[in-house]
Order: sequence, then structure tokens, then C-alpha cells
Amino acid sequence: MTSPTGPRLFPEVGREVREHDRGVLPFEHLRALVADGVMSSSEQIDEGQLQPASIDLRLGAYALQVRASFLPGRGTTVLEATEDLLVQRISLEDGAVLQKGAVYIIPLLESLDLAGTPGLLAKANPKSTTGRLDVFARLITDRADQFDIIDRGYQGPLFAEVSPKTFNVRVRQGTRLNQLRFVRGRSASSHASRRAADEESLVFDEHGEPIKATVDSGIWFSVDLSGSAGDRAVGWKARGEAPVIDLERIGYYDPEDFWEAVRPSRQLILTPDAFYILGSKERVRVPPTYAAEMLPYDQAMGEFRVHYAGFFDPGFGYGAGELQGTRAILEVRSHEIPYALKDGQRIGRLMYERMLAVPERLYGAGAGSSYQDQGLGLSKQFKRSLTPS
Repeated sequence: MTSPTGPRLFPEVGREVREHDRGVLPFEHLRALVADGVMSSSEQIDEGQLQPASIDLRLGAYALQVRASFLPGRGTTVLEATEDLLVQRISLEDGAVLQKGAVYIIPLLESLDLAGTPGLLAKANPKSTTGRLDVFARLITDRADQFDIIDRGYQGPLFAEVSPKTFNVRVRQGTRLNQLRFVRGRSASSHASRRAADEESLVFDEHGEPIKATVDSGIWFSVDLSGSAGDRAVGWKARGEAPVIDLERIGYYDPEDFWEAVRPSRQLILTPDAFYILGSKERVRVPPTYAAEMLPYDQAMGEFRVHYAGFFDPGFGYGAGELQGTRAILEVRSHEIPYALKDGQRIGRLMYERMLAVPERLYGAGAGSSYQDQGLGLSKQFKRSLTPS
């Protein structure tokens, strides 16, 4: 990557961060973070890793299979914490299969040095493709007491905790499962979501007509189980046994080998521990001045969860302003008991955050985005042409 020249990313370091200095860092600031060594790597960071408001992280050369998930805690590094839990070390240089139900700790190629950027924190989420394959992937740092949050001032390596839940998956060094978003000042708030809804239409119906957003600790949306006239499926349910999925094979697999179609209905009874891909009834969008995050399971919603939190980049469902929203894709699982999910039931919410600046690169095909105008939204490893029979 070519290093940009010019002043420091934050020339005002040392003074109090003002309101207009707060927000999510955009593409061009992420590029400066790399150039300034705030994020570094044992291998060159490719510009293709930089998204409108996040950076893709890459798996390193090996994985440590461990007996259990853990957090290292304030006095311990990640590698020290693995010593009593280690099952085996697996090379990823030529690729390896991660088995469903197993837990792996994988050093990432990237590391961070936030010591010289006061007020800057980072938070991680699985990439869209990771969630849609039901691969549980969380970020861990040395001496951490929480997942996916990197404290201000952190200096050190990054690790992914990876646990496939439904499919065995083949990964290799360089595979991207997680992404990192940098925030200056405060993080997401209900106030930002309400302000975004006041500024322009964020929610649309299936015909592209704007509808009033329900703003309550974020922008709410509901699940679509009835579909449009003529729809033969409104979602997918993962099959219990399926072949290994190689994450590097794009548009390769036949969905019917891995999924069965969910037919339109007024309600869907979720089978305990089965994994479903469903869609929102509403179409949502994220203006260029905002980023958004799908919040994880809220216990008040019922005995199920929208399985993964996720980042929504500036321009999602927006394009150059001509798109009237894009459906949110929901990774749903019921735990312990069957749960009757009803058509139109509230199932998730987006929390909006102000961008520090409008990104030079917005979400869409030009940014390498795979899901701008998605239908049922299976991951990019599956063929798109199949119509459920």
C-alpha cells in the first residue's frame, strides 16, 4: 500500500475531543492508520482490506485448537491462557478444515498500537459471510476482559476465537473472518439513530416506498415470513449434515446440498439449535454520513436470537442515493425450546453512528461489497442462480 503524505491523522491530539471530532473513522482515515503504523502486519496490508468504515482482518499461519472458550483477563496474554487448554496446533499455511463444535484461537496477521491516538477505540464484528455460514468468530486481545472491544491505548497482537457451529469450513492463512471499526469519542447512541431518521428516510417497504422508522434504542425492523406474491421461499434452514465449505470458493456450491427452503407462512416454528437465514420485511439504508451496527440478541424479544451482530457500512442500501433500501439478512437460532416466530414480528434493530467524515469509498460493488441488493442472502460461496423447488 502506498503511504499518503501530509499531516498526522489527528493533528489536534492533546486537546479535548470536540463534538464534531467524534465519530467512526472512514476509509481514508483507515488508510492513514496503516500508513502511520497504528495498524501494522507481518505481511503487507492490502487496500482491498479497507472498507468504507472498517478494516478486514486476516488469519495468521496457524490455529490453536483449545478445549474451551475463554477471556485471558487483565493479567494474562492470550497465548499464556491457551497453555492449559491446548488440544493441538494446526498449520493454516496450506489450508485446514475447522471442525464444527470445536474452538480455535488464531493469531491474526494484523496488530495494533493505539498508544499515540488518544480517544480512539476499536470494536470488531464477524464479516457478513462469516455470520451467514454460522461461524462464530470473535476478537480477543491480550489482557482483555471482554470480546470484540479493544481498549484505548492498546498495544499488541490480535487474535480470533473461531468456532464453526453448523458447517465444517476450510480456511487458510489470509482468510478474512472479522472486521475492525475505529471510533473516536463516544460510540453508538440512540440520539444518533434518531437524528439519522430525522434527516432522511431510512426505512422502505417492499415496493420502495418510504415508511416511518420505529426509533427505540435504534431503528427496528421485522421478519418477513409471508414474502411477496409468487415467492417460493422466504428463507433457508441449514441441513444437519453437509460437505465441507472452502471459504475461498466463490459462487461454487449448490445451496440445496447445504440448505432447505423455508416456505412462506404466517409463522415459523424454530427448531432448537437449528440455523436459519431469514430476511427483514423492511428495506433499510445507511446514508454516507452514518455507519450502523445490528445489535445482538435482546432477551426481551423471545427465546431466540438474531445470531450475530454486524456492521453496516455507509452507503448500504443507498448507493448514490438511488437505492430505496436493502433488506437486512438475519441469522436466527432458537435455543433449548421450539419458538414460534410470527410474520412481521420485530426481530432486530440498527444502531446508527455518525461518521467522522463521508468516506471516499461507499458500500457497493465498487468497494468489493457482495450484498448491496441482496435477495435471500446466502453467503457468497453459494451459487446465486438456484430457485428453490
